[in-house]
Amino acid sequence: MPTYAPNKMPTSVKKRYFELLRAGYKGAAAARVVGVSTSCGSLWFIDAGSMIVPDPGPISPRFLTQDERIAIADGLHAQQPVKQIAASIGRSFQTVYREIKRNAKTDGRYNPWWAHNQALLRRRRPKAERIRTSEPLRTLVPVKLTEKWSPQQIARHLAREYAHDAVMRACPETIYRALFAGLLGRRDVKLRTGRTRRKKQRRGVPTLNKIKNMTLIHQRPAEVNDRKTPGHWEGDLIIGRGQGSAIGTLVERTTRYVHLIHLPHGWKAPQVRNALITQTAHIPPQLRKTLTWDQGRELTLHEDIEALTGFRIYFCDPHSPWQRGTNENMNGLLRQYFPKGTDLSVHTASDLRNVARQLNHRPRIVLGDRTPAEVMQECLAGPLTR
Repeated sequence: MPTYAPNKMPTSVKKRYFELLRAGYKGAAAARVVGVSTSCGSLWFIDAGSMIVPDPGPISPRFLTQDERIAIADGLHAQQPVKQIAASIGRSFQTVYREIKRNAKTDGRYNPWWAHNQALLRRRRPKAERIRTSEPLRTLVPVKLTEKWSPQQIARHLAREYAHDAVMRACPETIYRALFAGLLGRRDVKLRTGRTRRKKQRRGVPTLNKIKNMTLIHQRPAEVNDRKTPGHWEGDLIIGRGQGSAIGTLVERTTRYVHLIHLPHGWKAPQVRNALITQTAHIPPQLRKTLTWDQGRELTLHEDIEALTGFRIYFCDPHSPWQRGTNENMNGLLRQYFPKGTDLSVHTASDLRNVARQLNHRPRIVLGDRTPAEVMQECLAGPLTR
């Protein structure tokens, strides 16, 4: 019988045992050095997966080390909360949650040496690129990209449609890398943003209190924030080359349904007022509750708009685009159709309707991969009160 029970030795002893194995010691020799029986060491070795994967050391600080995994295991054994364990090793609690979920053994136990071995095995390079080796993926992914699906939407689509076929899986990063490496074609296939990296977007906000009789966003009804009741919209303008043209954008907060406002005669306050009044008349009255806008001069005549549309208009604080974040997100999507620095006056009302139709029939993760058109139709079919 072994002199020591395999799970009752201090963690430091086990750590030294595995360090000796990685250094090339035989199991029996390593057990003698740390003062345990050969059978006890063998049980540790078997519990760790019966393998020792060479550890070149972390190639980036974002990777967990063996010592950090040992600290996680000790914390779990002591029944410490995950957030407390994360704080003790200087990591986010999300990192620790993912580590436990990903590298726990099949019986649910977290063995730090097993976990480290699994991480090292996954880190081994080179690995065959999934899309390079899969002809079906190289055929399907470009089709979705040309339909202006994002890599995230494509990845979720693959996971749903090919749930039992691991070969037909690709995470968003795999799709990005394949695209930038030219595996999906270089001419027709591209991201709908047309960019290879993020670029900050900011439009200046005029001075404070330039609009008379504004009602600020802090006075907006509380029901707007929970997104359970449709009929609350966010609006803005996207500006063309030389600030000579613009398109109005309206997004419904609950359904993410977008409606574009054609401004062929300019975007000063009278033109914007007239366009909003005439081009929102088709929206059912029960879906015209509130409209949140920034403090742009184009809405100086907001009182006229309220009187003739039924919208109650609320204004964001200066320099606070996050207060109408749904609209900011939609404006980013619209830039694939209306790039910055271009003349927006060349687009007809029919063009705007076609763009809005395409966006409203694109699945959104925030809607459970349903489309804004589907959610809006459900709202119209159900009971609505103004």
